[in-house]
Amino acid sequence: MTKTIELIFDFVSPNAYLVWQPLRALAARQGAQIRITPAFLGGMHKLTGNAPPFIRDADVKGKNAYASLEMQRFIAKHSLHRFKMNPKFPFNSVNLMRMLVSLPGDDQIRFIDALTPAIWEEALDVSDAAALATVLTKAGFDAESLAAKAQDPAIKQALIDNTEKAVGRGTFGIPTFYIGEEMFFGKERLGQIEEMLENG
Repeated sequence: MTKTIELIFDFVSPNAYLVWQPLRALAARQGAQIRITPAFLGGMHKLTGNAPPFIRDADVKGKNAYASLEMQRFIAKHSLHRFKMNPKFPFNSVNLMRMLVSLPGDDQIRFIDALTPAIWEEALDVSDAAALATVLTKAGFDAESLAAKAQDPAIKQALIDNTEKAVGRGTFGIPTFYIGEEMFFGKERLGQIEEMLENG
């Protein structure tokens, strides 16, 4: 039976970018498949009362500085030196997430592969429709068709449903992973995920 890692994902999270390639490598080592569940982080925050850490922890002395240190350690460990904070962060990811939810599984992986470096290495402005279309076309997608799908009421509802269901399962942030019903939150949990796959 193929092992499956479910990833609750939204492009707006820098940690979702940082974990993506290490997760791909982990899945390859373990012979596991990655299943993407697109969920809108902004909606998730409203439903859970959560907030981005840099806002939530702003008044806690030393906490954001330590989070930055841990991020730099993770970047160094996984050689993610091309990462840079997107100048538009925090950007509205809802259009991208609707596009993602409209795609079948393998195409979701390709979509993430195309957009994560564009956003988090090359400073893509996701609100620039022409720039976004250029990236998608280069990756072999029909950008016009995806833009149309993002406006489809059924696709919009599917993203809402995904987000509500994720919160119903206990998800409160991105990236969140599930192995079966076992939940793991944050890029720092890759070791625990790999251990569970090895022992499962």
